[in-house]
Amino acid sequence: MSNAGNAAMNEEKDNGLAEMIKALRAKLGLTQEQFAAEVGVTWSTVNRWENGRGKPSPLAMRRISELLDNNPLDE
Repeated sequence: MSNAGNAAMNEEKDNGLAEMIKALRAKLGLTQEQFAAEVGVTWSTVNRWENGRGKPSPLAMRRISELLDNNPLDE
């Protein structure tokens, strides 16, 4: 696959992550600041994730996964 193809695939994956984080936060009824406190990051970090300008660290992803386990998005 070309570099352009890989970049497009990564961007699509990142957008999916951003949408998942937004959806989880909405399901929990939390502001970005409240969600950030739950995950242990700053609100600006959550904002970057939701706008596709950053990705959660492994530690943050672990906490997000725990939140998802307790609050599945498909219900």
